[in-house]
Amino acid sequence: MMNFLFFFMFLNGIIMLLINRKMLLIMLLSLEFSMLGLLLMLMNFLMMYLNEYYFLMIFMVFMVLGSVMGLLIMNLMIRFFGNDIFFIMNLLEC
Repeated sequence: MMNFLFFFMFLNGIIMLLINRKMLLIMLLSLEFSMLGLLLMLMNFLMMYLNEYYFLMIFMVFMVLGSVMGLLIMNLMIRFFGNDIFFIMNLLEC
């Protein structure tokens, strides 16, 4: 039952990512929500069957690094373009 809830969290984050593609902050929040669901699924599996803690620590470090990189990109985008809306970016300007 809990695995279904965690899988639903992961799937809900992916669906939110596919639907709300206009603003970067909403996309980052949906990615973090899906990664939280994936972390809980892995934690449930690894704690029950393998009793493994080391992989969870590595996965959490990579989650934090990914969120920091996303915030860095959002900060640079707001600095250069003035907001975090994707539709104002034109790739032909580069």
